[in-house]
Amino acid sequence: MCYKHLTVRIAILGSGFSSLSAATYLQKYGCQVTVFEKNEQIGGRASVLEENGFRFDMGPSWYWMPDVFERYFADFNYKPSDFYSLEKLDPAYRVIFGENDSIDISANLEEVISTFENIDPGSGKPLRKFMQQSRDNYSIAMQDLVYEPGIRITELITPATAKKLNLFVQNISGQTSKITSDPRLQSILDFPVLFLGAKPQNTPAFYNFMNWADFGLGTWYPQGGMHQIVQAMERIALELGVEFHTDNQVTKLEVHDQRIKTVHTNTGTYEFDVVVSGADYAATEQLLDSKFRNFTDQYWQKKTFAPSAILFYLGINQKVEKLLHHNLFFDTDFNQHAREIYDKPAFPQKPLFYANFSSKTDSSLAPEGKDSGFILIPVAVDLEDDEQIHQHYYELVMERLEKFTGQALREYVEYKKSFGVQDFKTRYNSCRGNAYGLANTLMQTSVLRPGIRNKKLKNLFYTGQLTVPGPGVPPALISGKIVADFIKKNVI
Repeated sequence: MCYKHLTVRIAILGSGFSSLSAATYLQKYGCQVTVFEKNEQIGGRASVLEENGFRFDMGPSWYWMPDVFERYFADFNYKPSDFYSLEKLDPAYRVIFGENDSIDISANLEEVISTFENIDPGSGKPLRKFMQQSRDNYSIAMQDLVYEPGIRITELITPATAKKLNLFVQNISGQTSKITSDPRLQSILDFPVLFLGAKPQNTPAFYNFMNWADFGLGTWYPQGGMHQIVQAMERIALELGVEFHTDNQVTKLEVHDQRIKTVHTNTGTYEFDVVVSGADYAATEQLLDSKFRNFTDQYWQKKTFAPSAILFYLGINQKVEKLLHHNLFFDTDFNQHAREIYDKPAFPQKPLFYANFSSKTDSSLAPEGKDSGFILIPVAVDLEDDEQIHQHYYELVMERLEKFTGQALREYVEYKKSFGVQDFKTRYNSCRGNAYGLANTLMQTSVLRPGIRNKKLKNLFYTGQLTVPGPGVPPALISGKIVADFIKKNVI
């Protein structure tokens, strides 16, 4: 149907980064957009938790790929600095391998190369060559691939990608093992693909562009926290005329003549011309009669998901020593933990974990003399967790944290909240309790991911981490633009 002479009414489900991106672009393109968010605040997984003077980003905490944010804001004649102040973290993060064994990753690539060379003589030269390839792949990905809608296989075939075909059948782990024989350095090189939600052994080598995002572009922090990005996008949306409805859960999508006509929520019914879901893809399909769904429940069970997580948000009544803003505890077996996530899903025996203490950079996040932070343990999807299991892991990771810092931190925990697999399902309707989306394996790349179009309904589209281009905040911004541009070109 052509709407050339009408204002197209568009409903967007969810208010995470991909939804906000789609909403702003579609409103800019002349549509009237209404966003429905089931929870109490805008932002989806990028929610904010505030208690006892402590403030926490509940979701994303790494600000990588700043060029993607710049491109998004430029499309609306803004710059990130119009909304928030960015600080480049140096060191970017600390990787902890034992009580007196840690490696800091500099914000300067040459210093990173020197660090590798000092630890493993001879590794500097191959690392430099690897980073040149990583930079080339990043440029190709940004220019030729990630902004494509994932409709046709020909999107992947360009003069630049044709020269890189071998990297789609090799894996990241195979590359990094040739740079260094030091297992600590290998784990640091393998770390960025965890953002893609897959084992390094199962991730195409072309995705080494994430190493350029890490060592090349650096790790940044928006003062006030990641929710500042949400507030900036919400402000743009409101200026354009987007309407928001929080505490408004969509309960059914009603179909007539192969089109969604009515959106039912817990507060009322609404009519729209087009529906875009940035909510969980699988959960969205449950709002439809089964005959209108793209995929069966069995389809989602067969997919390789990025991990879920168990998190602990902590307000600590003293300053935490020996830790930076971002800290990776790789003091146990990396490969064993990966097997417990992907190969034989089970609660990990000795998990790696991530400790974030953003108050090291941003004093507004905690009262004076105190620290706010969170601990994240990646775990397999589909696990049945509860408070007892959470407490077990809390004691386990806090013991290791205390051993490294030399502080009896548990005695000073003033505020504590846990969040796990079942919470991802409850708060975000997350398929199988995933935290990050679908893994970017070879068989789940581009056109092989769930598509942005509903195959049976003419006016239902999808955006977000279960479709193209993949998991992460920058890809979510891109995903929203992809679906908005597709609708602009083919629907309105």
